[in-house]
Amino acid sequence: MPFLQVLADILLPVFVIVGIGAVAARRLSLDAQTLSKLAYWIVGPAFVFDILAGADLGAALVGKVAGVTLVAMAATGVVAAVAARVSGAPAATAAATVLTSIYGNVGNFGLAIVAFTFGTDALALAGVVLVVVNVVGIIVGVAAARWEHHGAASAVRRALTAPMTLAAIPALVVNAGGWTLPLWADRAVGLLATALIPLMLLTLGVQLAAMRSPKPTVDTIRALVVKLAVAPAVATVAAVAAGLEGTDAGVVVLQFAMPPAVFTALIALEHDLAPDLVATTVLVGTVASVVTLPLVILWLG
Repeated sequence: MPFLQVLADILLPVFVIVGIGAVAARRLSLDAQTLSKLAYWIVGPAFVFDILAGADLGAALVGKVAGVTLVAMAATGVVAAVAARVSGAPAATAAATVLTSIYGNVGNFGLAIVAFTFGTDALALAGVVLVVVNVVGIIVGVAAARWEHHGAASAVRRALTAPMTLAAIPALVVNAGGWTLPLWADRAVGLLATALIPLMLLTLGVQLAAMRSPKPTVDTIRALVVKLAVAPAVATVAAVAAGLEGTDAGVVVLQFAMPPAVFTALIALEHDLAPDLVATTVLVGTVASVVTLPLVILWLG
């Protein structure tokens, strides 16, 4: 059966590593913060630089994918905000719904699933989506939580100076110039880059193990309907309208089908933005994606 084959060949390897991380978190007392810092400050930037610097991507394609990602995020956010407000949800709940709807797990989860679905050559475009989603997601998340007291400036500054964002700039310059790094530097960056996907999956398992047991509500269901169903549909429309097709369109749509990023729970907890709702949405969404992601992959062909 195609559904079970997709589940076994593409998702099962991912969930096995996540599960190992969750078990190791309890047995070995692993610290999610240390693992996250390694991925955020060292391995992640190396990955972004490695895939973008050496990718055979034209500036037009990069710009088109980035533009489609921005448009799809904006449209999904509007749908989430309207759905929450029409149902009478308070402002904090509406903001949390928007955050979990636009900020998908395009790193921990998305990179591995894109690689297993479309091959490693698709990771370059997945990296473009990753950078855009992370930048916009951090801006929206922190701004929504801190707007009343701090405004959006700190959120914008934090997103634009994130290590993976900064790594993309020299990578695109190297790519556009057709330059190559010295062999020692290229090998060092490459070795670090190959560690990102397993490291992020293990980290996801450790982070999920630390979360409290979920208590789904109507707000949770609403947020997940937008994230797991509306978001990939919106991304499909945006990709088709922009002229993307084949693997290029598939990568964008698949990244938008990912469950909410674990980082949204960290933002919500840090800034008291409906933290229970966001944490529950992340946990339930990750489990629900076992069903929704194979359906999206089959639909993409």
